[in-house]
Amino acid sequence: MDIDVKEINLEPFRVFNDGWMLLASGDYASENWNCMTVSWGFLGTMWNLPVAQVVVRPQRHTRKFLDKYGNFTLSSFPAGYKDKLTVLGRFSGTQMDKVHDSGFTPRSSVCVSSPSFAEAALTLECKVMFAQRMSPESMLDERAAAAYPEHDEHFIYIGEIKRAAVAG
Repeated sequence: MDIDVKEINLEPFRVFNDGWMLLASGDYASENWNCMTVSWGFLGTMWNLPVAQVVVRPQRHTRKFLDKYGNFTLSSFPAGYKDKLTVLGRFSGTQMDKVHDSGFTPRSSVCVSSPSFAEAALTLECKVMFAQRMSPESMLDERAAAAYPEHDEHFIYIGEIKRAAVAG
């Protein structure tokens, strides 16, 4: 069921840190997509638009789909899905059919080519507006820099939320 983004009611620190979110990108219709769990991100307003920001390390398979298709979905799930989300975060889509093995049910989205998931409590369909790799020179706090001992700084993706939907 569609909802106005202003009506989204969630606790961002819980949904990202504790529950994780599922980031999917690609083209569902052609079965050319991938997904991964994310625990770092933001929801808010940028350029007077509702946006979701996610970060993806350069070696992650999902990044190729974000760059190629320019859209993504971000989904949160009810309690009890952490084991399934662990499969999607621990393994690469190049190694196995992790969506099938996780038990999630992908489906077509309304506004973007990336898939949604039937089990999601909240789905955000987003069009990428900004993408940039974090630069080590911009990390002004040593705690931020310490997250990158391998110098694999995340790519930042900011997507306009084109559609928000809740289960029901």
